[in-house]
Amino acid sequence: MEKTLARLRCADPEAAAGTGAGWDGVGGPEPLRCAEAGCGGEAIDGTACPRCGGLLEFAAPRGIGREALVQILRERSKGSSAADRSGVWRYRELLPHLDPARIVSLDENEIPLQEAPRSAAFGGVERLNVYHCGRNPSGSFKDAGMTVAISFAAARNSRAALCASTGNTSAAMAAYAARAGMGAFVLAPAGGVSQAKIAQTLAYGAHVLTVEGDFDDALELARAVGAASREVAVVNSVDPYRIEGQKCVAFALLEQRGWRAPDWVVLPGGNLGNVSALGKGFREALALGLADRLPRLCVVQAEGAAPFAKAWQSGADLEPVKAQTVASAIRIGNPVSWRKARRELRACDGLALAVSDDEILQARRAIGSDGLGCEPASAASLAGVRVLRRQGVLSGGEDVVCILTGHVLKDSSVVEPLTPEPVAKSVDAVLSAMLKEKK
Repeated sequence: MEKTLARLRCADPEAAAGTGAGWDGVGGPEPLRCAEAGCGGEAIDGTACPRCGGLLEFAAPRGIGREALVQILRERSKGSSAADRSGVWRYRELLPHLDPARIVSLDENEIPLQEAPRSAAFGGVERLNVYHCGRNPSGSFKDAGMTVAISFAAARNSRAALCASTGNTSAAMAAYAARAGMGAFVLAPAGGVSQAKIAQTLAYGAHVLTVEGDFDDALELARAVGAASREVAVVNSVDPYRIEGQKCVAFALLEQRGWRAPDWVVLPGGNLGNVSALGKGFREALALGLADRLPRLCVVQAEGAAPFAKAWQSGADLEPVKAQTVASAIRIGNPVSWRKARRELRACDGLALAVSDDEILQARRAIGSDGLGCEPASAASLAGVRVLRRQGVLSGGEDVVCILTGHVLKDSSVVEPLTPEPVAKSVDAVLSAMLKEKK
């Protein structure tokens, strides 16, 4: 193992000599606490509680006045520095401390809320806004978390980043690791990842290793590798720094709305780090006086990969499943963050539900009709709105925001059935075909 790790280290002997346990550019490691209720375990670093093995998280920020913070954010909106341009690092007082010179950013999470009238009609509501994370540098919501995860990994002298991925995490990790000058390695389930996402990951210079099994097997292996070497940073959503970055979606969404929370925020659910992060962000915003209330969160899973939705509805603990769905980004049968997600839903009177692949693809067509486009997993959010409306849980006049998690080109293998119609090479034939289609 030492020979393998040596190949990941910096080739510069002087740089390698300075890679002790100290942190470069960080105001001292901030303490982490166990996210499991009643445990009380603490750690300085890592992804697992030393007492119970549960996930770790950062405590909420304190000692920040609302008016002072709002004024700082107002001034930063006019700034030109990389940190001020970022929809994550703009909120750096609410993140673990890092020297701004060590920030690795690609102007992530600068995403406008967009109205989607045809999607609203599909969902049965009067008005619907989308927060389309496909506009991020690598095309998915993962960038908001990855900027923080990679920045701190580089600051603590990790030589390589590693993740298990169904595609979006790998692309985000590869982009930010490349920016930081770190090695990037992906453990991908054989045959379980969109080729478009693999191509994107390789374009950033990462190394993709395929393993037998599914995403859950790949994540288990990645965590074991990370535990074996401090020089390897595992940047899946088990990393508490990832969650800190992703929670900034809640801040950015609220800031655009004048710090008024919507009635509902609906989002897809795979490994459930996203809802864990959003819930944490909204709770912290409320505690700081930045939000007037908590929005209700709804996590939507695909029926073939819905262990959390089933556990939520039954009130029992989660039972893993072998995931099967056309929505590859949420094809996860044993979501590692399910307990944190359950805590966040309970805190905001939220809920979880499952939709069919057919419902997901119908919703995807509706989103496309608004000129937005998204990968299949993203469309689960709009499919969920339609189910909530049909069940009477959500009224037509409520204020709804859908989180779209990935770009339309993220999964080009999923296309609508096409039956091209031959046409004669003449103006009349083309016009005739166009008129027929219009009818």
